[in-house]
Amino acid sequence: MAATPEHYVEPPQSSASSDAVAAAVAAHPTSASPHPVAAIPTAPPPGSPFLTDDDLYIFGEGNHFRLHEKMGAHVTTIDGQEGTYFAVWAPNAEYVAVIGDWNNWHAGLNPMQLRGNSGIWEAFIPGVVKGACYKFHVSSRYHAYKEDKADPFATTNEMPPRTASIVWDREYEWGDEEWIQQRTQSQNLNAPMSIYEVHLGSWMRVPEEEGRSLSYREIAPRLAEHVKRCGFTHIELLPITEHPFFGSWGYQTTGFFAPTSRYGTPQDFMYFVDYLHKEGIGIILDWVPSHFPTDGFGLSYFDGTHLYEHADPRKGYHPDWGSYIFNYGRNEVRSFLISSALCWLDKFHIDGLRVDAVASMLYLDYSRNPGEWIPNEYGGNENIEAIMFLRQFNTEVYKNFPGVQTIAEESTAWPMVSRPTYVGGLGFGFKWDMGWMHDTLSYFHRDPIYRRYHHNELTFRGLYMFSENYVLSVSHDEVVHGKGSLLDKMSGDVWQKFANLRLLYGYLFGQPGKKLLFMGCEFGQWREWKHDESLDWHLLMFPSHQGVLTALADLNRLYRTEPALHELDCDAEGYEWIDANDADNSTYAFLRKASNGDQILVLMNCTPVIRESYRVGVPRGGWWQELFNSDAKEYWGSGVGNAGGVMAEEQPSHNRPASLVVDLPPLGALFFKSQG
Repeated sequence: MAATPEHYVEPPQSSASSDAVAAAVAAHPTSASPHPVAAIPTAPPPGSPFLTDDDLYIFGEGNHFRLHEKMGAHVTTIDGQEGTYFAVWAPNAEYVAVIGDWNNWHAGLNPMQLRGNSGIWEAFIPGVVKGACYKFHVSSRYHAYKEDKADPFATTNEMPPRTASIVWDREYEWGDEEWIQQRTQSQNLNAPMSIYEVHLGSWMRVPEEEGRSLSYREIAPRLAEHVKRCGFTHIELLPITEHPFFGSWGYQTTGFFAPTSRYGTPQDFMYFVDYLHKEGIGIILDWVPSHFPTDGFGLSYFDGTHLYEHADPRKGYHPDWGSYIFNYGRNEVRSFLISSALCWLDKFHIDGLRVDAVASMLYLDYSRNPGEWIPNEYGGNENIEAIMFLRQFNTEVYKNFPGVQTIAEESTAWPMVSRPTYVGGLGFGFKWDMGWMHDTLSYFHRDPIYRRYHHNELTFRGLYMFSENYVLSVSHDEVVHGKGSLLDKMSGDVWQKFANLRLLYGYLFGQPGKKLLFMGCEFGQWREWKHDESLDWHLLMFPSHQGVLTALADLNRLYRTEPALHELDCDAEGYEWIDANDADNSTYAFLRKASNGDQILVLMNCTPVIRESYRVGVPRGGWWQELFNSDAKEYWGSGVGNAGGVMAEEQPSHNRPASLVVDLPPLGALFFKSQG
């Protein structure tokens, strides 16, 4: 048997005295409260928030995916009395009370009642309405454990560092019907999807007000204008689910149903979503079901036991992030997490969920040494419970919201991540291509004189590029923690760095797959990203940075308007190598194809040497129009080009019946189109 891990928590052994709890309640009778609890209807009317017996049953079997409509805090009326219905899952508690600003946070004034053997405690408190701050005081039957817990299902919370939940609603009059109706067409595998990854708190700040972050309502028009200027189709938000530590960027979530109050109310966030949708911009949310923080007010050790997390840290404690891992084998936990996902898609009109750290969920030995993990029942390292959860999650998402997409951040060779569950896949719509990102950044960091020896770093992807539905991601993780900004990663002097960056973007948009780029990279920020500072918008006064932005915008426009660059992103019929072997010149040539017969030739010269009269084979004759040249003067390039296009010659080359003779610009990417 493996040694006991350092963080192991022994199961509770002792039970608190129920008489002691009863005495504590008697010492603070509910009649002393200005808002005493009231009786809950035994037969709730349809549409009311009160839990029915059917709710309890499907919650217990792990199939209740609308828990946000029942659990937590809901303003409602009983017998003409307006108040709030509270419900919380704490099966190992001996006493639970609602505490808040109306009862001076007194644990003896508003006790909750246990609903049968469901483990759910509930109470209706008249006079408590929208805006009231509250928590649940939980007294466990084990270890005499007592803690004041934020509501796991809270609609909103106090602004951190305060941690109370707030009674609120999700009412909003939406105006994005046109976007929702066409969403299936704009997000399918054949549609152009170019994603701008954003951290709302640092995208743009107000220097006149001590650098505060913009609110949801303030940032909406500014961000929409910039996204449209750059030509992106979507944004992806680093987690805006409530989180206590700003420096976690949202990845240490405590409020799985609540947009962070740092930037406004839930309705303010809905306005943000609504505004962007009206501007034709989709919104993907970074969602984190892989782990949660250990803060005492949160999910951890919720009722004096490891309720949401595994008790054994060999399965329940994440060594990299110092956080707890969900117990995916527990029915109620799966109901909780999938309800969170559907809540964002339903109540907040989110268009897709990017699931963080999927690899850490799939492997029991992820980031662990021998003896620090427990094999599954078959002796393997696969987390079978997490696999079943992910399949159930994707099944429910696509069943209920067929127009949305789920995207996996999965960094290993796990097979069929983006394949349907009915063929054995995990059921995601897309997967980040982390291998492409690492190989590409490694290549562009190299001095061009050495690139001939690493030619395969840009060709290796050809072996697997259609094994999944890929998103080519250059994310926030690549521009922090000493890695340097994307521009600063490029090799060479200042001119070469900018030329390399434009070349990299040409390669990005030429390759099959959807696109993702982190904020600041679109104009070549020199500094690493800092979550507590604004982007360096002043750089756009310089032609070099403006040139990068203009080049990127033109690439996005081509990607959206040219079917050959997006229609077959996930189909091998849409790609063909012309020459993958010219390592001596560090050049690459490949075709992108559309079903209408259009073909786009992408040429890359990865050295600062001009390749004059370079011959490249093409599949047919005629005129090949030069659509894009990353070395154009308007991009701050040197202006080497081909006068708008080239007529193909009847001279075979590269096993093709015709060929083009072109000038390849230094550190440049060229796109030529032959119309079908």
